[in-house]
Amino acid sequence: MSFRTSPALGSARAGGPPSAVDYVEDVSPGSGALPPRAWYASSDAKALSLDGTWRFRLSATADAEDESFAEEGYDPAGWAEVTVPGHWVLQGEGAFGLPIYTNHLYPFPVDPPHVPTENPTGDHLRVFDLPDDWPSEGGAVVRFDGVESCARVWLNGTDLGEFKGSRLAHEFAVGHLLKPKGNVLAVRVHQWSAGSYLEDQDQWWLPGIFREVTLLHRPAGSALDFFVHASYDHVSGEGTLRVDSDVDGRVLVPALDIDVATGEPVTALVAPWSAESPRLYDGELVTEGERIPLRIGFRTVALEDGLIKVNGKAVLFKGVNRHEWHPEKGRTLDLATMREDVLLMKRHNINAVRTSHYPPHPAFLDLCDEYGLWVIDECDLETHGFTEQDWRDNPVDDDRWTPALLDRAARMVERDKNHPSVVLWSLGNEADTGRGLTAMAEWIHGRDPERLVHYEGDWNCRDTDVYSRMYADHAEVEQIGKELDGGTLGRRKLPFIQCEYGHAMGNGPGGIADYQELFEKYERLQGGFIWEWIDHGVKHPELGYAYGGDFGEELHDGNFVCDGLVFPDRTPSPGLLEYKKVVEPVSIEGSDGTVRVTNKYDFADLSALAFEWSYQVDGETVEAGTLSVPALAPGESADLKLPEPPAHLDGSETRWTVRALLAADTAWAPKDHVVAWGQFPAVAGVRPSLVPSASPVREEGRITLGPAAFDGRTGALRTIGGVAVENPRLDVWRATTDNDDGTEWKSGLCYSTLWRTLGLHRMRHRLVGVELESQALVVRTRVAPAAREVGLAAEYRWTSDGSRLKLTVSVTPEGQWTVPLPRLGVRLGLSAVGSGAGSAVDSGVASGVASGVVSPVASAVDEVKWFGGGPGEAYPDTRAASEVGRWSATVDQLQTPYLRPQENGARADVRWVEVGGLRIEGDPEFSFAARRWTTEQLDAATHLTDLVAGETVWVNLDHRHHGIGTASCGPGVLPQYHLLAEPAEFSFVFSEVSG
Repeated sequence: MSFRTSPALGSARAGGPPSAVDYVEDVSPGSGALPPRAWYASSDAKALSLDGTWRFRLSATADAEDESFAEEGYDPAGWAEVTVPGHWVLQGEGAFGLPIYTNHLYPFPVDPPHVPTENPTGDHLRVFDLPDDWPSEGGAVVRFDGVESCARVWLNGTDLGEFKGSRLAHEFAVGHLLKPKGNVLAVRVHQWSAGSYLEDQDQWWLPGIFREVTLLHRPAGSALDFFVHASYDHVSGEGTLRVDSDVDGRVLVPALDIDVATGEPVTALVAPWSAESPRLYDGELVTEGERIPLRIGFRTVALEDGLIKVNGKAVLFKGVNRHEWHPEKGRTLDLATMREDVLLMKRHNINAVRTSHYPPHPAFLDLCDEYGLWVIDECDLETHGFTEQDWRDNPVDDDRWTPALLDRAARMVERDKNHPSVVLWSLGNEADTGRGLTAMAEWIHGRDPERLVHYEGDWNCRDTDVYSRMYADHAEVEQIGKELDGGTLGRRKLPFIQCEYGHAMGNGPGGIADYQELFEKYERLQGGFIWEWIDHGVKHPELGYAYGGDFGEELHDGNFVCDGLVFPDRTPSPGLLEYKKVVEPVSIEGSDGTVRVTNKYDFADLSALAFEWSYQVDGETVEAGTLSVPALAPGESADLKLPEPPAHLDGSETRWTVRALLAADTAWAPKDHVVAWGQFPAVAGVRPSLVPSASPVREEGRITLGPAAFDGRTGALRTIGGVAVENPRLDVWRATTDNDDGTEWKSGLCYSTLWRTLGLHRMRHRLVGVELESQALVVRTRVAPAAREVGLAAEYRWTSDGSRLKLTVSVTPEGQWTVPLPRLGVRLGLSAVGSGAGSAVDSGVASGVASGVVSPVASAVDEVKWFGGGPGEAYPDTRAASEVGRWSATVDQLQTPYLRPQENGARADVRWVEVGGLRIEGDPEFSFAARRWTTEQLDAATHLTDLVAGETVWVNLDHRHHGIGTASCGPGVLPQYHLLAEPAEFSFVFSEVSG
């Protein structure tokens, strides 16, 4: 029987095209390929991998070489070699061209469907023998899982056809052409084609055969295609299974005692599949010629009560957008790398993936099925570059392109339809709207009514089942949650997701905790997907990692391709640690010796978790134990009494920490893996104090006060005991972050531009006066940018009790300040006595480097200890993951290696820090960062390799920071995280560390 109605996908042709390369600019999807079908990893039918070393010839144009290379007996002497799968521009050390990065600009003239004559074309040759046990009966297909962007294929001199759709599978029937020995598979791949207009995703342009090539035997009576329908009734607990196949056969599921004919439904009591409990049942599809393993997950996706529901419950997506990326192999990923992605996501409380902006390698979806991730599977479609001409000639609204769009939709749906993890189909990304998208949506709805359809660009939801947006700010998201956002009546009845938000570019994203609060407050808001998973840095011998422009591209978008929650080597960034904390599935809050535990899972109870408490005194754990928490159902809370705290010294700061850990090993993390944690104070500590008792004394050329010596003329601090010190100076600058450099979508403001225009990166200091009081040294200055009338009056008041030194800084803005400050604090330098190294004054280093205390310390001083937030960096709107405790790290470990260097590494809520022989206590709490380079050097660097460690370690102590936001793409810093220019006062107490 025939159970499938596919759109027009092209048909096999007799003979070649009218011209040898006309197909390159043909808007059709190609010709000769078989209809799409379900992908499965293996069966008992024979398969032969054709991956490995291929002979390769690169030409500058599509028609530079004739087709003789495809003939049997052709001698490729002199050809190079490349590895398949792979991108040729990432092989050969530049001999085969270089990568190109653009965000949305086409790197060729927008003249659809035409592409430049300069069209790098790679001819690939693979000669292979059939295994001795290859069956002589039946057919065979050669399968290409991914080729960018257009390919023409020959086997043994016979033209099989050509295709477009880079991230989609294509198969050709070849059984009649095979011979036992010396088969010649020839593939001509063009970098540019009409298909390139449909693949303008934010990523590197990387031509080549980048996914596997496989020869598959197709026995007589084998299934050409099959569709597993496995629904779940959450009321009765029953699952209904029906497997449709284009040949008759039987479906076996031993664990459920199922043995039924294809096409026949069968019902059984089952455990449902969800991202939290990904229960899969092993089965088989048995036909006359083949046995195909099945992994069946029972679940039902529905739009009910205006919500996306799975198995009768609304789900909250805590997701990421995932491009496929490897820093050396590009979009060629092996199974281990894909598994690493999934495990990292699960371990960081991520429950959903949007496959931006194309179907991933199908093995990745197998992993999502196995470990449990909700998936929005997105079509290989984006025409973003047409926005530059107000979407004129956009293929999405041009009937000539509709067959190509339908082909892409069908190849996604047919390939991936048997994955329970896939709950929504996405039509593509940033392609505006048009008749082609409507045709795609109608076909998908007809082919698979058991899933929902998504597309962000359809704001009126004409073709989609959800209202989706990207980078809507917090205020708008709240209006949407309240259903006060306007729009069509149909849209207002639909659930809302942020398919992209929290742009993870460089330091950030900021404000995601505020988004999550809204998602959890309003039922209509069903979460979102951080942009994005991984930085697309390309491994580079001189730069470390390269980004846009580093390969000499004429057009490029710089480091905009480095916007992930993990670095290219898949090391988690502070942004991922923040996201893990923000979306954790258990809420732990407490006060007055009681802790409230709330289950925030959608489906699972808390029986898989164990809880423990610990009690800290001044940041050190003094007692710990287990906490008995009932197996709360989703949404339930319990208030639990904590033990009586141990005795402690008066004045100590005490707090409770409660953690939820895995009670046993799971498939994705070991026992005791921390899933969630909460921390809350018990007794507040005493702020640092100093009762002045020493008096300043003017001596020859200097002033002494307790353990300190100052310059006699300027009042500049020189030493504290045995530690040489550079003068503290008020500072307001930071090496701007990618989010500082971004432009807020609504306001159009760019803070780094405002700051640099005002001159905050080049502040000047004027000494107003030095006064000696009976028990204080007072230095008054004015700090202001050149060419501007605004400034900051800064008073430094020094006092001492004989052994310690206290600095109190008072800041008063002067003039009309209209922009917030990047930072606010002072800067100080530390070095070995007599070294004279690291002087912020004598070395000519400009002032205004950091808002805090910047300390040059001898490079031998490496370990930093502190009591405060840690272990990683935190800023005002990225501090959820910062845990108060005692921490230590080397100076190098304090750095965050953002691919474009920028402000990083600040530890927040610090009570005291020990560095360079000094202990520094703050009132109020402060932030610090320590580096082996100045902020000017950090600000000027474009790659990490630009940062060369000097003889000095610079330590920044900051009173306050401006927030981070996500303006590199989207909204900026929320008002509550702005650092306004207003009067401020803060203090530090300095003392030598014994030993």
